[in-house]
Amino acid sequence: MADRLPAGPTREEVAAGTAVYDREWLTQYDSVVLDRICRRIWRCDSAEMLRLYERNIGERHLDLGPGTGYYLDACRHRSARPRIALVDLNPTVLAEAAERLRRFRPAVFERDVLSPFTLDGEQVDSVGMNFLLHCLPGGMPHKARVFDHARVHVVPGGRIFGSTVLGTGVPHSSEASRLLESLNEKRTFDNLDDSLDGLEAELSRRFSDYELTVRGSVALFEVSL
Repeated sequence: MADRLPAGPTREEVAAGTAVYDREWLTQYDSVVLDRICRRIWRCDSAEMLRLYERNIGERHLDLGPGTGYYLDACRHRSARPRIALVDLNPTVLAEAAERLRRFRPAVFERDVLSPFTLDGEQVDSVGMNFLLHCLPGGMPHKARVFDHARVHVVPGGRIFGSTVLGTGVPHSSEASRLLESLNEKRTFDNLDDSLDGLEAELSRRFSDYELTVRGSVALFEVSL
């Protein structure tokens, strides 16, 4: 008999990871998180994530948890008119990212990525999930369901990529450890038990062609379908 996962997180627990992203915080996000915290505390320069996007993004792209839309705004697209879809549970995030990316006229979907979700029939060439997994509750086996829910929207030969701050299996400075504890206590993050081995196990269970790279406290993953 197959092993069963424990009961999944509640909707309130899922919402907790995105609740902090109000309009005021989003105005500071690029400078505080993508610049200072990434570079000084997680020790993974945001340029690493930008290169991740530029290596993997397709002409039809889906972004899960798009934040401010910074990387989709900054990266070099393969087409002058890429088709972009944004998915998040937080309508403020969707509104702010869509406004930043308005030149692309992105489609927006308010969805819970830990449950199967629809895109009104849209299929994409790539899916990005940058700094998403560490905000999701429930442990890595539950979080990894996002890969299953994303891949059904990706055409053969497409790409899934992203990054996440891990709790174990990667180096942490004392400052990074303190911040991790604080963010988990506030429920902004839920990743103290997220390990590099656990992430790789979930990737290898699903995909035969993937790459996993560590930069400081951050794991970056790239999957070919």
